[in-house]
Amino acid sequence: MFEHGFFGNVLSKYYESSDSVINNSNSLLGTIKPGEFFLCVGTAILIGFLISIIYMLTHRKEGYSQSYVLTMIMLPTIVAAILLIINTTAGALTLAGTLTLVRFRSVAGDPKDMAYIFFAMGTGVVCGVGYIGFAVVFFAVLGIILFVLSETDFGGCKKRHMTLKIAIPENLDYQGVFEPVLAKYTTFYKLRRVKTTNFGTLFELIYSVDVLDNIDQKKFIDELRTHNGNMTINLVFFRYDDKIYEN
Repeated sequence: MFEHGFFGNVLSKYYESSDSVINNSNSLLGTIKPGEFFLCVGTAILIGFLISIIYMLTHRKEGYSQSYVLTMIMLPTIVAAILLIINTTAGALTLAGTLTLVRFRSVAGDPKDMAYIFFAMGTGVVCGVGYIGFAVVFFAVLGIILFVLSETDFGGCKKRHMTLKIAIPENLDYQGVFEPVLAKYTTFYKLRRVKTTNFGTLFELIYSVDVLDNIDQKKFIDELRTHNGNMTINLVFFRYDDKIYEN
């Protein structure tokens, strides 16, 4: 009925495109040898496992999540398998560009964790395009560097740049009240902002401070509490807003 009409032309084009996709898939699968596939994927699994070990070793002091460790193993394998199916350099670059647009809904607590994500993805890409030797060398060099930097505490700072938030009653004259305590426990402090909270019944003072690692943070907070009427005090990382102590 629709053999020579509009729908007939559409159906014929659909069947032609379907046949071309099937033929291209068959020819692609024919070019991938089972030995090459298992070699690339197996290497990606092994490298991912070794990356997870380095991640655990470099995070054994601050702790780590098991799901993140398992992710280090899965990522290189998944990326390598996809690139083996794509089987072209242009496709590999397209996939790499697509992965850079991925937005992680669970933000990593440490920027170094995001670097491990790209480390795992990078080894997967190299394995997927068939450069097994380069993947091993890339992993060995970067893995050794990460381990050595972690063990030597490279870039570690003896003082922490933090933000201090102090809640005070609206009738408290805050000028000069907290400065003696700040001078005792910090090497630098500066009042950055004052704002009202709780419908104007409270004020919040926001300081930028440099706190030494060897100070007793609890004593620091306790002395501040004696001046603000035992109200809320937050001491947080300046950049990451990770809560260190709250009372």
